[in-house]
Amino acid sequence: MKKIVFLFSLILSVTIGFGQKSFHDFVVKDIEGGDFDLSTLKGKKVLVVNTASKCGNTPQYEGLQKLYNEYGGDDFVIIGFPANNFGKQEPGTNDEIAEFCERNYGVTFPMMSKISVKGEDMSPVYQWLTEKKNNGVLDSEVKWNFQKYMIDENGHLVDFVSPKTQPYDEKILNWIKSDS
Repeated sequence: MKKIVFLFSLILSVTIGFGQKSFHDFVVKDIEGGDFDLSTLKGKKVLVVNTASKCGNTPQYEGLQKLYNEYGGDDFVIIGFPANNFGKQEPGTNDEIAEFCERNYGVTFPMMSKISVKGEDMSPVYQWLTEKKNNGVLDSEVKWNFQKYMIDENGHLVDFVSPKTQPYDEKILNWIKSDS
């Protein structure tokens, strides 16, 4: 009987694990309106950032781009998700956002189409990032523009840092450099 209970428990835990979505299960729209399959990022650490062009944190684009220039490539990528959820600080269209980022900060890391990161119309990828029942790790709330989420090479949420945390913060650098 003990063997049957153990076997049932093992099957149940494996089944539950397979039911958990990963970051790589999502397809989002890039800033030009094309599909961006996040499964193409398997094997890379991903820093996900909700961005805005008219925010006190907007100068973080410079640090994010510098971080991307230094560490981006086969092992690490940054993805920006423009959002207008806080103080209407991202009022532009996708074209205007792309032009702003390129002109003012030379952004070359992937930018996605503008989404909502909270509320009734929250993007499914942000529902996954912020709800433990979806990501299996933790609950969080996007507090403001430039909150950063860390995703490991297997598409699992690792942690997040607050909007005020700068791109070159020790926690982010240690995570990028770690052998996770």
